[in-house]
Amino acid sequence: MAVTQLLIHAPTVDALKRAQNNARNLLKLESDAQVEIVVNGPATALAVTLSDEDILSRLVICRNSLQAQTLSAQPQVRQVDAAVQYLAHQQAKGWSYIRA
Repeated sequence: MAVTQLLIHAPTVDALKRAQNNARNLLKLESDAQVEIVVNGPATALAVTLSDEDILSRLVICRNSLQAQTLSAQPQVRQVDAAVQYLAHQQAKGWSYIRA
């Protein structure tokens, strides 16, 4: 079976909380799954306070949202110019999408 590649979109604080649980639950079942939590909008303020290394390694934060809220991401967190563009490009490469 192919490795699961999943984008979990988290644009709100509640969605980011759900996304973390979704990622952990999937990885319990499929330890080799590729899971990214794509954060933008209001969820960005919570994302920059997270400290769980496994979650941080899976975060992809929208630079537009960081700049709009004058926030800085943790150094190890991946940033993209625009979450919407990143989500579209990853889906075009075959990644599955869910909104948390």
